Amino acid sequence: MSAPDTTTDIPDEVRDRHTELCRELDDHSYRYYLGTPVVSDAEYDALMGELRGIEESYPALVTQDSPTQKVGAPISVDFAAVEHLVRMESLGNAFDIDELNAWADRANAEVPVTGYLCELKIDGLAVDLVYERGRLVRAATRGDGRVGEDITLNIRTIAVVPEQLDESVRPAPELLEVRGEVFLPVEDFEKLNERITADGHAPFANPRNAAAGSLRQKDPRVTATRPLSMIVHGVGAYTPADDGGPDVAFTSQSQAYRLLGEWGLPLSDRYRVVETMAEVREYVAHYAADRHEPAYEIDGIVIKVDDFALQRRLGSTSRAPRWAIAYKYPPEEVTTRLLDIKVGVGRTGRVTPYGVMEPVVVAGSEVEFATLHNAREVERKGVLIGDTVVLRKAGDVIPEIVAPVLDRRDGSERPFVMPEACPECGTPLGQQKEGDVDLRCPNARSCPGQLRERLFFVASRKALDIEALGYVAATALTQPLEPAEPPLRDEGDLFDLTVDKLLPIRTYVLDPDTSEPKTDPRTGEPKVVSFFANKQGKPKKTVEKLFEQLEEAKSKPLWRVLVALSIRHVGPRAAEDLARHFRSMDAIRAASEEELAAVDGIGPTIAASIREWFSVDWHNEIVRKWAAAGVRMEDEDDGSRPRHLEGVTVVVTGSLEGFTRDGAKEAIAERGGRATSSVSRKTGFVVVGDSPGSKYDKAVKLGVPVLDEEGFRVLLEAGPDAAASRRLNPEPEEPGTGAAEEAGDGE
Repeated sequence: MSAPDTTTDIPDEVRDRHTELCRELDDHSYRYYLGTPVVSDAEYDALMGELRGIEESYPALVTQDSPTQKVGAPISVDFAAVEHLVRMESLGNAFDIDELNAWADRANAEVPVTGYLCELKIDGLAVDLVYERGRLVRAATRGDGRVGEDITLNIRTIAVVPEQLDESVRPAPELLEVRGEVFLPVEDFEKLNERITADGHAPFANPRNAAAGSLRQKDPRVTATRPLSMIVHGVGAYTPADDGGPDVAFTSQSQAYRLLGEWGLPLSDRYRVVETMAEVREYVAHYAADRHEPAYEIDGIVIKVDDFALQRRLGSTSRAPRWAIAYKYPPEEVTTRLLDIKVGVGRTGRVTPYGVMEPVVVAGSEVEFATLHNAREVERKGVLIGDTVVLRKAGDVIPEIVAPVLDRRDGSERPFVMPEACPECGTPLGQQKEGDVDLRCPNARSCPGQLRERLFFVASRKALDIEALGYVAATALTQPLEPAEPPLRDEGDLFDLTVDKLLPIRTYVLDPDTSEPKTDPRTGEPKVVSFFANKQGKPKKTVEKLFEQLEEAKSKPLWRVLVALSIRHVGPRAAEDLARHFRSMDAIRAASEEELAAVDGIGPTIAASIREWFSVDWHNEIVRKWAAAGVRMEDEDDGSRPRHLEGVTVVVTGSLEGFTRDGAKEAIAERGGRATSSVSRKTGFVVVGDSPGSKYDKAVKLGVPVLDEEGFRVLLEAGPDAAASRRLNPEPEEPGTGAAEEAGDGE
């Protein structure tokens, strides 16, 4: 059945919805362009998808003014209009692998695709640069794809954009139009927000908005203070050099990139040319897992047919090229309504505000709660209860409220007031030290909330790794319902548990994000469970598993025991450094603050925190109880493992077949080495498994020896000298021994 194609066949409600969507999308496009959007990318995409669906069913509604036929936003009157030499097209989107495969199938049905170029889709501002005889003469925003705004003076403030093309390798073209993305690196964005909020201005919601706002400053001197960067990703108009030299023609996307690089234009070092869609999917999967590896924000991957001749044969629709597509990752930033701000207490007593929001899907999962860090941060961000807020979830970290959407306020919003007492035990809150931005509950031993959080942390993967001791179990052990008494007064009692102590316990089922009881939807009452006993009153299977894992936890290395004690500032890295240096809990407890601070990787802040922790009697009692129960308190050196990695730093990246990530780190530590996560010139070795990512590239660039898994085993068993002969990358040449020196300098 064909779709209706006359205006008389269109129902009034469809026509009204079409008009409403067009108006709404035009407004959102304009706000996006100005750097002040009020909806997330995902919400915009959903509205655009609805509009396309209507127009597919009713083609008579399609006009040149429809948002489906336009690229970008209306042009601001603040900057002169500039017509692009070649239209800047937008890209079609794929939101899952099936859609990506369908795009490839359509392309291959028309032409046999011989190769694909994959590159990161930078979340920035699209721009167009024009060079005449090698000199930058004009820069413009994308605008509507045909006409943009002249931002030449502001583009010239970006250090990586050359004023004059490099002609040392080949002559510059007579005319060259290139397209790229201007962005603000994440680290620089955070520093910029700190600076402008200190001056009393509202922070930017994200790096993209900061880049757009910075690039559209009327005074280029303001733009020059913003650390903008740019990466080129395409070519528009092109006329070769008219000097009688060789006629350089662009034959493919990758070949064009090589030429653009020779002329000194900024290019990404992360693009890849591959032959098959299987390799495209591997590239997509890699950056889905390591989305925050680049220094800038990305929201997807762009896949292009590499060969320009094939691109021309595939052509374009009215809106987008058929030879390229953007694979969009699930959005990490959305907007939702902030219903309330509550507070929770952590394992070190820190009382943290968190937002309760209308549930929303972000980064592929539904989110209802998000951190706000502390009261000062709530004030700095200017967030009010009732606001529409920008919510961000970067990777696996806790969702964070970034900023309010000020244009959505209606006057009903109200400020948050930080409580004066602990929400768990009622103890008055205070600062741990003068000037501390965090408020803490000082009732560390008796506060049920702190004990619950500490016990849950003891069982975490970074501490003693007791999988059977989850959040609800930790609650049951510390806050059971009457008449049962808590079997744990503090975490020191953990290894003295018995089945008889567990069976009577009944507890509320708590939400791990709010620490509040969940409600039974049938009765409306709080959910209550007998966590450790089944309906017959016998131990559940999880009880046996719990005791097995408690026994295994006793033999964990010393550094894990240190982490499990919840000493402030002592995370896995510091704990490994302490265990490697002192080798026993007694030695750490006996060390002076000066001796602790002298340990590589510790310093005065951590040293003071350790001494303060051991000065508390009940803390020492925890250590005594654990030691009496058989928990390992010393890393014994029985001579069975040579410590030939003393002073050697090793980075493990990618997946190894014979080692877990923690297992590899412990193997390094047992031999006296230090496992770190970042590569520098001081790194001794980089061990690479499957999908090693940028750490491998950095190691090669710095000349750090790279080992595969077999080489890693040689390093562990035979030491650095033996492993050096197994390096995968060549040793860097000594100065004066390169090919150029061997051939002479022509004198």
